[in-house]
Amino acid sequence: MLTFPNIDPVAIAIGPLSIHWYGLMYLIGIGAAWFLAGRRLHQFEPSWTKETLSDLVFACALGVILGGRLGYVLFYDLASYINEPMRILQIWKGGMSFHGGLIGVLLAVIWFSRKHHKTFFQVTDFIAPVVPLGLGTGRIGNFINAELWGKPTDAWYGMIFPTDPSQLARHPSQLYQFALEGVALFLILWIFSRKPRPTMAVSGMFLLFYGIFRFAVEFVRVPDEQLGYLAFDWLTMGQVLCLPMILGGLALITWAYNKRPNTTTFANTQIN
Repeated sequence: MLTFPNIDPVAIAIGPLSIHWYGLMYLIGIGAAWFLAGRRLHQFEPSWTKETLSDLVFACALGVILGGRLGYVLFYDLASYINEPMRILQIWKGGMSFHGGLIGVLLAVIWFSRKHHKTFFQVTDFIAPVVPLGLGTGRIGNFINAELWGKPTDAWYGMIFPTDPSQLARHPSQLYQFALEGVALFLILWIFSRKPRPTMAVSGMFLLFYGIFRFAVEFVRVPDEQLGYLAFDWLTMGQVLCLPMILGGLALITWAYNKRPNTTTFANTQIN
């Protein structure tokens, strides 16, 4: 059995001000994505300045936060928030939804692409390879908070979380998601996008593999208490939301490689 490191969720406390690791993980993920996007910028659009990239990062970060919070309210606990609407603003209570954050980012990209005269999929192909950096660091934040743990297991890698009343050894599903949605997805997209690809192909790969990885981990992750399983004693809301991603990813990849040749997505910059 693995020992939970029991890291204090509060990274820095100065009087009444507390800075949590979860928030810092978001900042680290956004910063890392910003850095790598900057390294690739000259191949995507040489005329863009660092300020233009900053606008894109800010718009996407806002989409993540607002979309993630509203997505959690709509997808996971709507009845509760209808009864207490002010709780929507209490982001320290409740949670964030990846799928809501994704919708928020896509809306930000629509606005940004129109403003800067790029197609929607040109921009999503540009940002997709760096998005897993934020996903991975976010899962580390979940792990430090000892939240979103998995089902009980007798395996040697089971872990007892201090927030679990049952104190059973459980799958560290946050680490599974870090490894798949963060590390593996980043490597797949980064390597895939190193060569020129048809427009939409990189975006399709992101949707496909995120959907597959998240769908798989949901089998060992405990569903949200207020929802439970939606059907068959195993189907979760996360899996339901991932099905359109998997189908959409397959559709984009198929469309990208079967449409008339025109625009091609740039290749990655070599990182030395």
